[in-house]
Order: sequence, then structure tokens, then C-alpha cells
Amino acid sequence: MILIVDSGSTKTDWIAINEKGDKLFETQTLGLNPQVLGKHILQERIVNNYELYKFRKEVDQIYFYGAGCGTEPPRVLIKTVFSDIFKNCSKFSVKEDTYAAIYSTAKLNIKSIVCIIGTGSNCTYFDGIDIEQKVISLGYILMDDASGNYFGRQLLRDYYFNRIPKETAEKFNKEFVLDAETIKDNLYKQPNPNTYLAKFAKFLIENKDSKYGKSLIKRGFNLFIERQILQFTDACEVPIHFVGSISFYLKDQLIECLKNYNLTAGKIIRKPIEGLLKYHQENL
Repeated sequence: MILIVDSGSTKTDWIAINEKGDKLFETQTLGLNPQVLGKHILQERIVNNYELYKFRKEVDQIYFYGAGCGTEPPRVLIKTVFSDIFKNCSKFSVKEDTYAAIYSTAKLNIKSIVCIIGTGSNCTYFDGIDIEQKVISLGYILMDDASGNYFGRQLLRDYYFNRIPKETAEKFNKEFVLDAETIKDNLYKQPNPNTYLAKFAKFLIENKDSKYGKSLIKRGFNLFIERQILQFTDACEVPIHFVGSISFYLKDQLIECLKNYNLTAGKIIRKPIEGLLKYHQENL
């Protein structure tokens, strides 16, 4: 059995296929980001899934594409977690989620820029064969412009600095628990503060047509374009693909921002897992 895994910080999609490429099952767990989660929590999130635990002894190959796997230590941690659970697995491939985005949107031998804007964000140049990243991510606190956690952070800041119009602020307060102690507990004491921040982005998507929403969305996307995409000298000459819930649900606003910089949107998809399945079926 072969497991194909696409993991963000919030959710992880799993598809199991046999050696012929036939789909056996698909399932979902919470996110498995080894930069923000320890070994115990990572293991717990996998073994608590019925299908994964039931078929753990039948798995002999795992192809994992995950947020937080851009450097060697987190990749080693994920491999260790997998080897403890899937004891008969003889092949572990662990790559950062950038590769999942590329395999599901870009075409071989065609230049493009591939971006992820979900809970976090990043941007990669694909020359048709190899990838290049101009910016090394320093994680959700310092980076991740236009991502779910970026917009969540801005919403909370604007709310507490009284920068949100009264009517919108009242709606925000009705939808979420916004007392200071709850926010600080989730940010500084609980696991996954980046995922906690990202959940507030739902409010922005629901209010994307308000004056405040339009302004915040434009500010976030413009930051991402200027700091990430425009670092590549031929950005105006190649298609720019996007993967992730923020880019998907705010695609109209994103495309408008891209046009203001003479940039061309390519594919914009929510999740790369189906594209990954096709890629691996074709490369068995």
C-alpha cells in the first residue's frame, strides 16, 4: 500500500493506492507541521485516525508533502514518527509542501511561479525542471504575508486598536470569543497558535465585500506580491499558480491585485491532493 499525503498546518489529506495506482481509500487528519508540533502530538494525530491505524502494517511506501518540511530536522522528525507507526514501510519520501503545489499545478518544461496561500504562505519559481526560492521562510510570526494567520493577526490587532468600523467589529465580536485572556492563552500557551490565528480569516472571507474587508485583503495580497512574487525578474512573463484556501476563496480579489502589477494568474486551486494522486499514478 502506498500513502500520498498533503499536509498543511490545519489539515492533512491522505490517499491510499495500491501498486497499480487504484485508489483504496482517502481520509483526513489534523495538520502535521513538524516545526510547531512535537513527536507525541504528531503520532497522536495519526494513530487516532481509524483507517490509518487499521492499515498501518500494510503500508510500504509513504510520499509526504508538508508545511514546515523545508529543512532537514523537521523532515527527520516526520520520518521518525512514520517509522514508529508504519513499521513495515520501506520507503519514506518527505518534501516540503511546495512540491505538492508544483506537482498539482505546473507543467514540466514550462516556467511558472507557484505560490501557497493557506494557513501560511510561500512562493517558488519553477523553471520547468528545478525550483528556486528567493526567500527562506522564518515561520508564521515574521513571514506568511496574505496567509490565514496573517489576516487573523491583522483582524485581532485592528479590533483591539479600534481600527475596525463599529458595525463590522460588532459582527466580529459575536462570531468569536475575543477577550484578551482567551486570545493570549491560545497564542502563548496552547499548541498551533498559527492555526488559531488562521481561523479568524473565515470572518474576512465572509465580509470580503465590505469596505474594511476589501482594504485588508488588498493590503495583504499587495505585500505578498511585492515581497515574494516580484523578487523574480521575469514574474510578468510567466503564469503564477496558487494553492490554498485563502487564494481560492479570495481568488477574484487576488486576480485583481495581480493585474495591478501586470501579473498573470494561472491555476488557483484549494487543495493539491487530487493533482498529487494523478502525478503519482503516472509515475509508479
